[in-house]
Amino acid sequence: MSVTSPASSTPPVSPTASGGTSGRPVAGFFLDLIIAIVALLGLSMLGGLAWGLYRGAVVGAEATRQGGTLDAGALAQQLGQPGPLAQILMALFATGGAALLLYVLRRRADAAERRASWAAARRPSTWGWTLLIATGVVVISNLIAYLSKQAGIEPVPTNLLLMEQSLAQFPWFLAVFAILLAPAYEELLFRRVLFGRLWQAGRIGLGMLLSSLAFALIHEVPGASGNGPWEIAQLWLVYGGMGAAFAWLYQRTGTLWAPIAAHALNNAIALAALVFLGLH
Repeated sequence: MSVTSPASSTPPVSPTASGGTSGRPVAGFFLDLIIAIVALLGLSMLGGLAWGLYRGAVVGAEATRQGGTLDAGALAQQLGQPGPLAQILMALFATGGAALLLYVLRRRADAAERRASWAAARRPSTWGWTLLIATGVVVISNLIAYLSKQAGIEPVPTNLLLMEQSLAQFPWFLAVFAILLAPAYEELLFRRVLFGRLWQAGRIGLGMLLSSLAFALIHEVPGASGNGPWEIAQLWLVYGGMGAAFAWLYQRTGTLWAPIAAHALNNAIALAALVFLGLH
């Protein structure tokens, strides 16, 4: 299907990209979500295994070079936890791999959709909407954070420590990951695959709601940090609102490049703020 105008409600999704559940879009959404979770967990385990094998080989080679062996306790201490670079690479492998897997198996675009997307990307209005939504997301997110702080709610995002460590050790790699790679695979998964299925079925509001909830949950998993219920709720509100805004932008412009760019701009501003706070 083609996108005929910037405000078109026609989804740029190929009718052949139904994944076998074209008559049951909600069931298809949850099947996509289950496959994504299984793929994410499986790839995370593979990434962790690969890191463990790598560290084991490095530690073993070092022990051999020194002409000795390590007992179990010393080996565990040497292996330790993966550093920030390893954690980011494993996240990229797991989440990016899951997004690509879902796209290829369940929601692959055809030539007509790709042409429509590039046509939408060439419209100046697309980038006007992108800048407007990106600015709105930043302003509203900071307003929510400010109002929450006044109420004594100050959550610490799960990935904040990792971002701070990465910024100190691998600033350029973190910038590439946060501004270029993460927005691309997250928008592919949450907007193109998950939201796109319900958009294609005419369930735009439900698609925004469900895909945004999934987007919020993957960014702040209950029990993964020291945040309490109110702190988690505040983070879910921010992430969920961000996801809904990017889904609306995708539907409004007809090209996934728009929410990818808005997401990248949002991450760039957040990273710049983290640098600024670190310098002061």
